[in-house]
Amino acid sequence: MPTGPGRSTAERHSATPVDDARVPAGGAPTGASPRPRGEGRIPEPTMPASQHAPVPHQRAAPEPQTGSASDGPLNLLVIEDDPAGTFTVHELLDAAGTRVRIRTARNLTEAERLLTDDVHCILLDLALPGRDPHDELAALRHLLHLAPRHAVLALTPSTHAERAAEAVRVGAQDYLFRDELDGRLLSRAIRYAVERKRADTAQYKLAKSRLRAQENARLERGLLPTPLLDGSDLRFAARYRPGRSRALLGGDFYDTVRTPDGTVHAMIGDVCGHGPDEAALGVELRIAWRALTLAGLCGDELLSTLQEVLEHERDSEEIFATLCTVDIAPDGRSAGLCLAGHPSPLIALGGRAQLLPYENGGPALGLLPRARWPRRQVQLGREWGLLMYTDGLIEGRTGEGSQRLGQDGMVEMINGQLASGLRGESLLEAAVTRARELNGGELTDDVAVVLLERKRTEG
Repeated sequence: MPTGPGRSTAERHSATPVDDARVPAGGAPTGASPRPRGEGRIPEPTMPASQHAPVPHQRAAPEPQTGSASDGPLNLLVIEDDPAGTFTVHELLDAAGTRVRIRTARNLTEAERLLTDDVHCILLDLALPGRDPHDELAALRHLLHLAPRHAVLALTPSTHAERAAEAVRVGAQDYLFRDELDGRLLSRAIRYAVERKRADTAQYKLAKSRLRAQENARLERGLLPTPLLDGSDLRFAARYRPGRSRALLGGDFYDTVRTPDGTVHAMIGDVCGHGPDEAALGVELRIAWRALTLAGLCGDELLSTLQEVLEHERDSEEIFATLCTVDIAPDGRSAGLCLAGHPSPLIALGGRAQLLPYENGGPALGLLPRARWPRRQVQLGREWGLLMYTDGLIEGRTGEGSQRLGQDGMVEMINGQLASGLRGESLLEAAVTRARELNGGELTDDVAVVLLERKRTEG
């Protein structure tokens, strides 16, 4: 195997194999010619593995798996004020045949220029002076700031075991004792440090992702409405399933409030699209609807104002929203209905469901600049159930073909469930579950369903 330039034959034969004996801590062998930085080779190791010096601090760790840093050459950046004192080669070969290519730097400034993405690991001499003379690990802290994505090994004499352990607590992946260092230990420590850094990074990303998901879940739960029905004899139930995977909030929205005069106002809507922007717009429209309703607006006046909100908040003029509003009179026997491009609700009377009138509805919000939405009066009776829904419930398929459930199919489905005695929460859960079964899997669109029920009272 070729040897470094300027070394005599006697020096070559007397060179200690790096894989099985300690790398000398002093300078190059006596009589060696000065070598260019980072150059030179050493003979392949020939000593048996049984002659390895024991390393008390070495951890028992499994060898890296397929796809790990051991699959190809490892690039090591050595940072010490006299790198030639420990590493007189630019490449070494371990017993497994893995090549370790070595770059050397005298200080952190020089190391920063050599710190490229192909560097697998950094070996830092803890004796290197740092910015803070009172901090023995100042150089390490600075390096961890410069190279947050690289594995780092700390190099120190065995007499400084406490400082070596502190280096690991600060952020180094492992440490090596200078006076126990050999090529086999070095190559194994590099692979271990690289894999540990990779595992630490993956764990950090996973924890960060989980935290973000938890924060988003708390935010989305906070954005879902809480019905304001104090003083009302109506029973409320709702089901909500966003079309986006792992999301809690979609473009569908709903709300229910009772105003001081005893009127119960209910609403359900759908912003076109399924992304987070649509979900945010749906929340804005819901909050605006509640504020306007509590301020006394209803019908055409309320929907016209909501259209203005939509036009100011949407990202594109192509975005629109459908809406259905119902204003139930204080006695619970009649209601005013407004439809803005939205499917008509179901009314269940005497155990049978049918669609409320849907003629003369207005366009979806955001389609026509000066649209109008007529308010239609409907009779409810003493005992009834009012089911409001978004089109995600009725647009699912009913088999392998292209046929959709549709409103007629939904009416038939709900009637079957009413005949079996289902009401309230159980009715909504059964309706959504059955729609999924008919679709052959999850419904791709957002689904929101709201049910208001009134039982017969005396008088």
